[in-house]
Amino acid sequence: MEGPSRTAFARSGDLHIAYQVIGDGSVDVILVPAGFGHLETYWEEPRCARFLQGLASFSRLAMFDK
Repeated sequence: MEGPSRTAFARSGDLHIAYQVIGDGSVDVILVPAGFGHLETYWEEPRCARFLQGLASFSRLAMFDK
């Protein structure tokens, strides 16, 4: 299964917003993680990584840091 993608950054004014895109399915899924954290740390928790991989198995999953 696919693992974490490289973290990229988008600009919004003076802010830089971190995001990752994984998967290449025909459905787009936008995931807004609850709370605050870093995208890379979500992949370190095995249950969370399996959940993300499951979503990416049928979709193009995009997630970002708040």
